[in-house]
Amino acid sequence: MTANTDASPASTRLSSEAVHPLRTLDPDGPQDDLAWLDEAIGDARVVAIGENAHYNHESYLLRHRLMRYLVERHGFGAYAMESGFVEGWLTDDWVRGGQGQPGHVMANGITSLMGLWTEMRDHLEWMRGHNLTAARPVGFYGIDLSGSNVSVLPGLDTATAYLAQADPDFEVDPSIRETAAAFAAPSALSLAQAVAAYGQLAPARRDALTAGLAELTGRMEGRSLHYRGRTTAGAYERALRALRLAVVIDANARAMARGDRDSLFANRDAAIADTVEWILRREDRIILVAHNGHVQRWPALWPGMTSAAAMGMHLADRIGEDYLAIGITNGTGQTLSAGADFYAGQLFTDLEPPRPGSLDALMAASSDGPFATDLRRLSPADTAAVRASSQQRLGTLYSDVRPLDAYDVIVHLPHVTAAQPDDDALANSPHDVQEAFAQWKSR
Repeated sequence: MTANTDASPASTRLSSEAVHPLRTLDPDGPQDDLAWLDEAIGDARVVAIGENAHYNHESYLLRHRLMRYLVERHGFGAYAMESGFVEGWLTDDWVRGGQGQPGHVMANGITSLMGLWTEMRDHLEWMRGHNLTAARPVGFYGIDLSGSNVSVLPGLDTATAYLAQADPDFEVDPSIRETAAAFAAPSALSLAQAVAAYGQLAPARRDALTAGLAELTGRMEGRSLHYRGRTTAGAYERALRALRLAVVIDANARAMARGDRDSLFANRDAAIADTVEWILRREDRIILVAHNGHVQRWPALWPGMTSAAAMGMHLADRIGEDYLAIGITNGTGQTLSAGADFYAGQLFTDLEPPRPGSLDALMAASSDGPFATDLRRLSPADTAAVRASSQQRLGTLYSDVRPLDAYDVIVHLPHVTAAQPDDDALANSPHDVQEAFAQWKSR
């Protein structure tokens, strides 16, 4: 492994002093090369670990390795993932020793295809094994909108089931669920069908759904003391959070129907931040894993859309130095396909060398192996080199960024590959997911 020692302001690589080599990505490997993390995280309550794109083998390994270190060395007690809030309860029950087959949990307890990989199985099996003997078990939380961000049903059904216990004399209008079911999607791959189905709904039905969800939310909020007394505070709060997330999904569906793509990211990331805060009221320290575009303390600037506040911006505003953001850069290899190719079953595409002048290019030039750099502890020359990097790569796209404002730490993965599909999880997945993975494997 090599690192450049030239630290002039015009340097296109970092000095050796800024490079903390990672000798392995193996979660079972020795952890002494992660000692730099001790000073980097300090007393932060939320350590957010990003990724350049979803479903990369190396990103899963890195997350798993850092999770073990933070749990074993620093007592972190929650693993919060960019996955559906409601569905996460199934995964949390399993890692705490509950019944069920791991393939079913991976396919149904983690959304947006995040759980369909053997690397994720290793995450969950380690958590379950750890929790068998741990004095302080590690919980699993989904932080994202349920139903892979496109279906109101998980949140609505959760609220309806809760109301049946807390307020058995109250009957939820069945037309609310009928309308929600009309555009429900079986998986993240069904986004286009869900959008089309919503577009075919009569405006009166859309309005009735929105009004119905608002009335249910108002009822639960207005009767909070009564409902808590009849059930438990925990059951009430989970049901209300699930319903509030369903309201966001409905709002996003309305936005898409009127061609307002700008609201989608803003609504979603504000809701994710609310859920992380919800978890923080229950857990002392959280490992938070999501895409760079969510964890960064910098506006999300996706092509064709106006900027929106990322989850990391909301959390930094609310909890300040208790939030630490670790961004991930990549060199070459394979990455998630964008747009129509992904939905057509071409899940991955080749990753070209990073664009000159980008943060990814600076990191790729600084060492030939995986490494970390603490952006808050750089020399003036290294600081200047990072500041000169005005773009970051997210998958195959590039977005404007100020790295020193967006992240506290960067971990660079020089070569990334597709994660390994888990056959058991796929067997428990909806048909459209099985078909897409079969097409990808046959290419």
